Amino acid sequence: MRIITSREDVENLVLGATVLGTGGGGDPNEGLQLLLSMLNAGKVIEVMDVSELSGNDLVAVPYYVGTVAPSARSKKPRKISDPLRVAADEYGKVLNREITAFTATEMGGGNTAVAIYIASMLGKPIIDGDMIGRAAPELLQSTANIVGIPLYPAMIVSETGNVIIIKEYSDLEDYEALARYVSILAGKHAVVIDTPMGKEQAEGAVVRGTLTLAMKIGEAIREARNKGEDLAKVVAGILGGWVIFRGVVDAYDWKDEGGFLIGNLLIRGSSKWGGLVFRSWIKNEHIMAFLNDKPIVMPPDLIIVMDSNGPVTNDKVKVGEEVAVIGAPAPGIWRSEKGLELFGPRHFG
Repeated sequence: MRIITSREDVENLVLGATVLGTGGGGDPNEGLQLLLSMLNAGKVIEVMDVSELSGNDLVAVPYYVGTVAPSARSKKPRKISDPLRVAADEYGKVLNREITAFTATEMGGGNTAVAIYIASMLGKPIIDGDMIGRAAPELLQSTANIVGIPLYPAMIVSETGNVIIIKEYSDLEDYEALARYVSILAGKHAVVIDTPMGKEQAEGAVVRGTLTLAMKIGEAIREARNKGEDLAKVVAGILGGWVIFRGVVDAYDWKDEGGFLIGNLLIRGSSKWGGLVFRSWIKNEHIMAFLNDKPIVMPPDLIIVMDSNGPVTNDKVKVGEEVAVIGAPAPGIWRSEKGLELFGPRHFG
């Protein structure tokens, strides 16, 4: 068990989680404020390894579902001031059991922080891990779906007043559509808590050590900034990846469609990449990368865009900005047959 009580550790965690968010994963500024609010309230963040769970423990997975498009806004008056708290309280009633630990659904500056916030608020530990090992756009991309753990029952809450229990769903596509539609009705996102797991299930599904990895990345970025080192090279080294492109953002075309940010990012190469064009196809996160229209990185592997200060989320991309692109391998579980079915290039057409 590790206790996090310092602002520096929280900032490192959110920064590193934003890197692993591959352009999505929620708003890191909102995530940082959530976690600082817990520290300012005298709460602590207890991080535990999944192996420390007992046989009686019950784990749940809280997160936001919705678009990361910068144009997204709430469509109706806010009726629920803290939908995260309401979702956690109501989910406990649905399960008729106490939730004793939480784990993040994905890595990202917003969604990782959401899980930590709920755990800290309720005085419960957060597991050092998540259900993807990066961020991903759809509810289908969860390791629970690889190892055969149902995501139901589920709770969906929007700040506009919807409080919905999903007792069971016909298939994952219907569940994705139901949750996504609640986020569309709300205008930006909705809170989901799902995937109740015991110790054995969690040990088989959780991608371990990703919170520790995020803190390591965040600390390394801050140190590299102070030393004037190449941030992209530092991060690529930690992830076992490569700097695959450098250049200037030439165009960024996106739209808010079906509860997702869908778009294409074009970068014109500089230095040894001069004369080349990099393109990333985006569905909330960077999904597939092309060099002169030939694929060079495909899902489930990570595509990370960084500027001179750190990771760039897809709602903050600016034309004319100098950036570097990192490619890094996804956790091995996503290279399984089922993993590729859910998160390989064919899944996205």
